[in-house]
Amino acid sequence: MRHGKKFNHLGRTTPHRKAMLSNMASSLILHKRIETTIAKAKALRKYVEPLLTKSKTDTTHSRRVVFSYLKDKDSVQVLFNEVADRISSRPGGYTRIIKTGNRLGDNADMCFIELVDYNELMLQEKEAKTEKSKTRRRRKSGSKKADKDSVVEDTETSEATEVTDETEAVEVVEDAEVSEEQEVAVETEVSEEKPSEATEEPAAEAEVAGEVDAAAETETKEEVAEAVVEETPVAEAEIKEEVTEVVAEEASETEEEKDEESSEDSKKSADDEETNEEKEK
Repeated sequence: MRHGKKFNHLGRTTPHRKAMLSNMASSLILHKRIETTIAKAKALRKYVEPLLTKSKTDTTHSRRVVFSYLKDKDSVQVLFNEVADRISSRPGGYTRIIKTGNRLGDNADMCFIELVDYNELMLQEKEAKTEKSKTRRRRKSGSKKADKDSVVEDTETSEATEVTDETEAVEVVEDAEVSEEQEVAVETEVSEEKPSEATEEPAAEAEVAGEVDAAAETETKEEVAEAVVEETPVAEAEIKEEVTEVVAEEASETEEEKDEESSEDSKKSADDEETNEEKEK
C-alpha cells in the first residue's frame, strides 16, 4: 500500500522522468512559458525553482551544478545572464500555474506554467493597484493630549489664515481705490485738453481757407497772362511748330506699325508654308 507516498512518478521510470523534467526546465527558461498537464507542471515547479535560486549566485560551482541538471549550455547561459537579473529581488515563488481546462482525447487537466517576472500584463495590474491603494493612520491609545494640542494648533493656524485673508482683501480694496482715482485724473486731463483742441481747429481752418484763396488768385493772374501771350504772333508760330512736330510723330508711329504688321504677316506665311510642307511629307 502507498500510504503517505506523495511523490508522483508520472508513469515513467526514474531516468525517463529526470530527462523529461530537465528538458521541460530548459524549455521553460528559454521560452518563459510552456503548456503541459497539471501533474507535470507541479513536478516541474519542484524541479526548476531550486535551480532558479542557485542562479542568483553567479559562480563557476553554481553554473556546474545547474548544468548537471539541465544539460544544456544555452539554457544555462540564459538563466545566469537574463533570468537571474529579473528574479534577484524575489524571495522564491518564481513560477505560476494557470489552468486552461481539459485536453481533447484523454480529457487531461491542462495548464500553463510560466515565470512570474516575465508576465508584463499582471505586473502592470499590480503596479496600478499599489498606486490606487491608500495608507490609513490609526489613532494611538492614550494620545488625547496630543489630539488636543493638534486641535489648538489647527485653530491658531485657521485664525492666522483668516487674518491674512482680511489683510489681503483690504489691500485689494485700496488698490482698486487708487486705480479709480488715477482714472478720474486721466479723464479730467482729457476734458481740459479737448477745449484747447476745439479752439485750435477753427484757427487752422481759417488759415487753410486763406491759403486756398491766395492760390486761386494767383491761378487767375497766370491764366490772364497766358491769354495775353497767346494773342501775340510769336506764340502762334510756336504753336504751329508744336503741331507740325506732333503730326510728324504720329506719321512715323503709323509707318512703324505698318512695318510690324507686314513682318508678322511674312512670319505667318512662312510658318504656314512649313506646316504645309510637313503635311505633304
